[in-house]
Amino acid sequence: MDYTIFLWLALIIALTKFLGILSKKVGLPEVVGFLVAGILIGPSCLNIVNMNGGNGTFLLDASELGVVFLMYNAGLDTDMEEMKKNLVASFVVAAIGVIVPLLVGTLVYGVYYHADFSDKTQLLESLFVGTVLTATSVSITVQTLKELGKLQGSVGTTILGAAVIDDILGIIVLTIVSSMKDSSVNAGTIFLKIVLYFVMIAILFFICRKINPVIEKEDGKRRVALFAIAFALVLAYVSEKFFGIADITGAYFAGLMLCTSKARNYIDEKVGDISNMFFSAVFFACIGIKVQFAGMDARAWLFAIILCVVAILTKIVGCGLGAKITKFSWKDSLQIGVGMISRGEVALIVADKGKSYGLVSDQLFAPVILMVIVTTLITPILLKVVFKLDDKDGKGSAPIEDKKAEPAKA
Repeated sequence: MDYTIFLWLALIIALTKFLGILSKKVGLPEVVGFLVAGILIGPSCLNIVNMNGGNGTFLLDASELGVVFLMYNAGLDTDMEEMKKNLVASFVVAAIGVIVPLLVGTLVYGVYYHADFSDKTQLLESLFVGTVLTATSVSITVQTLKELGKLQGSVGTTILGAAVIDDILGIIVLTIVSSMKDSSVNAGTIFLKIVLYFVMIAILFFICRKINPVIEKEDGKRRVALFAIAFALVLAYVSEKFFGIADITGAYFAGLMLCTSKARNYIDEKVGDISNMFFSAVFFACIGIKVQFAGMDARAWLFAIILCVVAILTKIVGCGLGAKITKFSWKDSLQIGVGMISRGEVALIVADKGKSYGLVSDQLFAPVILMVIVTTLITPILLKVVFKLDDKDGKGSAPIEDKKAEPAKA
């Protein structure tokens, strides 16, 4: 064992907390400090921590657990009645929020690199760039909304619902594009798996409702929290391994199944302790650590800048338009659009898949990663700005009173 990992973890935990507190002092969400901490200690700056070797593998695994716990908490914190009311809105927001980035991203890449769309290889490369832009990572948004007290309410639940649906739609798009490149990928099989997945989720919702009296009878006992955590991890595993659905989606559904239970507060508190003390810090720091700018020429840097602008605007316009169509106010539509900007680990997964299929070159991979980092960093900042509009007019989707106890202060 390489015991350097202990020093790395100590540095990550201490620096993310320090910069998180500093971020809050200057009026920024805490998560911004977490991300900056990762960039500072990663290869792009001080190069103290990296993702190489066994230690890097450990950090990646701990990071994945961090986002799973984060999304499990998000599911537990969801107001089910509000979610039901905004289900149609979530679907429309997700659908338009996928179509707009896909089309614009494909065209922008094609125009910039003078792609010949009659050539299958160049067409697929262009489509892949658009596919990466369809992804939405809600984990950064969830953390920021929790800090702002806006996770519950019509805007917060619409963002959460749209992000989950967005994940499914993104998988469908990736499947179609990759199947055009790799004949071993069967689109029909993937669609069947998605249908079966939601059948399984419906059955689990029914079972959880039936056994809820037993769960509530044991409320306040550690065994409840332990079994609840095990349930989330199993559903995350089953989602990814057997259905090709992101593990974070499974974790979110696991939390959603327990969000109406009286035992929800106790479970949420225990899961939050595990997540906030260790795993979430590692997750957010690792996003920053992954940033590497070496090897990018001037043309790649310019495309990266254009890609970042396109990534931000297409989600604001696409998702905001979907929200407006479903009768949200302009202010709420803007907030929903901004909440869907972050690409995070979802886009990284899509990019990695594309690279394995030969749809993206090393030179194109760097701008994609930079786009992911920029959208991840800018989303908390923009969310803070657009939610200040609520404070100015006192209107919009005020958050529903949170049912759990106030978290411990730093």
